[in-house]
Amino acid sequence: MFEQIISVENLLEAWREFLNGKRGKPDVREFSLHLMDHVFSLHRELVNRAYRHGGYVAFNISDPKPRNIHKARVRDRLLHHAMYRVLYPCFDKKFISDSFSCRNNKGMRKALDRFRAFAYRVSKNNTKQCWILKCDI
Repeated sequence: MFEQIISVENLLEAWREFLNGKRGKPDVREFSLHLMDHVFSLHRELVNRAYRHGGYVAFNISDPKPRNIHKARVRDRLLHHAMYRVLYPCFDKKFISDSFSCRNNKGMRKALDRFRAFAYRVSKNNTKQCWILKCDI
């Protein structure tokens, strides 16, 4: 699997997917100026087992509440996407059906629909109070 993850073809396909919604970001535009140099350099470091994950860029957002975000550099996020492309099919089969984050044909809307169905059942058709715990693990 390692060879499949680090292949130049997988890295380029991961880049194509990574670009979705990010083309205008300054760090992505800068990386894309020398894309092939970056891809081959990353590939070479992975082959030689010399790759080291870089630092994170910290910033704050307020959407819908204030949060402190730490974002990996473009080069590292490209590798994250390359790993995800290969490993996702292996793990997806093992997840419970009620796991919705970062999964194909799932997402927020389907998670909310599933939650509503559970809440309706637990509250006995909205006649009893019920509680939920919202958290990230």
